[in-house]
Amino acid sequence: MKLKLARTTLKAKPKTIELSTIEKQLDNQSIYYFDKENSHKDILALMDYFDTRGCNVYMREITYGLSEGEFIYEVHIVR
Repeated sequence: MKLKLARTTLKAKPKTIELSTIEKQLDNQSIYYFDKENSHKDILALMDYFDTRGCNVYMREITYGLSEGEFIYEVHIVR
């Protein structure tokens, strides 16, 4: 499954990342920010994927503006 990482600027295009890449990086990085273009269903599938592998996964939506479309997903994956 490919997910889009959060944009670094408002006009930038989001970069994609695979679940296998996230799994390999868990020793060095445990917090990921995902773009609003990902569906909520995909973020829940990501959480289920790591939950079945014995990780604790926490997700929240972070708003960065007043519009309802101005948010990103913050995901913590703890082994």
